Amino acid sequence: MGQISFQASNAIVYVTFGVFLLMGTGLAWKYRQESKGEFLSGNRTRTGQENTLKASLEPMRSKLAVNKHPSPPFPIALNFIASGLGSGILFSYPELATISGVQGVLVYALTSALPLLIFAALGPIIRKKCPEGFVLTEWTRQRYGIVTALWLSFLTLVTMFLYMVSELSAIGQTINTLTGLDALPVLIVECVVTTIYTSLGGFKVSFVTDNIQAVMVLGLIVIASIAIGARTHIDPALIDSSGLLEPNLLGWQLLYIFPVAVLTNDFFLSNFWLRTFASKTDKDLWIGVSIAVVCVLIILVLVGMTGCIAAWSGAWPGEPAQDGSVAFFLLLQQLPGWVVGIVLVMSVALSTAAFDSLQSAMVSSAANDLFRNKLNVWFIRLGVVLLIIPTVVIALKAPSILQIYLISDLLSASTIPVLILGLNDRFYWWRGFEVVVGGLGGILCVFIFGTIYYGDAHTGASLILLEQGLYGDDWGAFGAFVAAPVGGLLFGIAGCAVRLGFQYLQAKRKGVRFDGLDRPVVVEDDDSSSRDVVHIVHEGAQTSKLVGKFF
Repeated sequence: MGQISFQASNAIVYVTFGVFLLMGTGLAWKYRQESKGEFLSGNRTRTGQENTLKASLEPMRSKLAVNKHPSPPFPIALNFIASGLGSGILFSYPELATISGVQGVLVYALTSALPLLIFAALGPIIRKKCPEGFVLTEWTRQRYGIVTALWLSFLTLVTMFLYMVSELSAIGQTINTLTGLDALPVLIVECVVTTIYTSLGGFKVSFVTDNIQAVMVLGLIVIASIAIGARTHIDPALIDSSGLLEPNLLGWQLLYIFPVAVLTNDFFLSNFWLRTFASKTDKDLWIGVSIAVVCVLIILVLVGMTGCIAAWSGAWPGEPAQDGSVAFFLLLQQLPGWVVGIVLVMSVALSTAAFDSLQSAMVSSAANDLFRNKLNVWFIRLGVVLLIIPTVVIALKAPSILQIYLISDLLSASTIPVLILGLNDRFYWWRGFEVVVGGLGGILCVFIFGTIYYGDAHTGASLILLEQGLYGDDWGAFGAFVAAPVGGLLFGIAGCAVRLGFQYLQAKRKGVRFDGLDRPVVVEDDDSSSRDVVHIVHEGAQTSKLVGKFF
């Protein structure tokens, strides 16, 4: 292996953190005059393309006269690429490749990249219904009421917290595998660095680091591809014996599991919604997301295939046998030390940029959902500091990265289907009570399915946490991801029937007209502080408010 020394490893890691600290605090100083709203979001500030070819050829002075803060080409695309990729991809995709082969890699990559299009499709709809919002929970509050918004906010914050844990766990494993260094100091320093500059600079700083993260990912892929292609020798006999080119049961199961898991879970990630609301126009959003989908797909396929290449070259499983999650790094052991050093720099940069995006998104969500953006900005910054303590503790004891993702996937699979019905105006009678009942019912159905399938209540309960992962030789995980959305919808429908029945009986008892199926009435209201309202704003139109109801 191209081993790098202890001193060099420390220098590479901590110098990289130092660069991010200087850059982040410098940007925070630049944005020091921003308002609290700008600290939390950047609505309609990002473009997806150059304005015109003519503008790009004009003298700089005239260009600045038109646009005081010109945007570089395709910033939204870079933002989505960065938000969709963290250092965890270096573990989860190669691991799946060693188990499900090429079929699993292609399914995982496609189902991770294509769901990004949902933000281009639904983003314009939600922005029209809720133009002043910048996270999904704001629309939920105005459509379904406070209780449902708090329920979704809880699930959103839990999901992002799990993603932060997985990001720290991934970089800790990366450092330990590549250098042998103790991961704890590295995790603490990363948290301190990102906390300092995100606390001072807010959302705009994470936008800039998104671009760095995207460049680091592309550089990592290019360098690793060239080095692996030049130095790795594939044994044809291992290709046949590995069976990684053959279709398999897990690969077919993943055709259903991953679309449901990834698509619904993306709804819970506020870092995606912040970038959706930040696009200047719907056209910019479509262009940026489309470019991001193509780039993310290519990157994930290349990263995932390193698991297959590691198996075919004999680098994995090794002696003694290693877990498939480290297949990418076992492959790096055959490369020169300078390649390992570059990969280390890019991995640290990738993790730092991904972690600060999750931090800023979580703070923005908490400030909006729990405190209605009325909390002093310094308390918000203090919240960023307090957030890192449990994150580090849990990351050091976290199970596999993929299992962390799957736990949040089940939560989203049970809740999102009943939630998005409200985007369709024909479901005007669908209320927050049904969303909460459906979300809880979906999780209950996973337990019921597991108990029946395994014949044991304890094992059925463990299925909620997917303790056996995706890679068992049974249909447990598949059934869980069927039970969650289907059960959620069934419980939601049952909850709707119960609510309407209760309202009907109440109307009969009181001798008043039953209005449970009446369309909501749009009324003018000058009180902007009233609860549970939807602001419907169109260009050239006046603002009106629509009362959102939970029950």
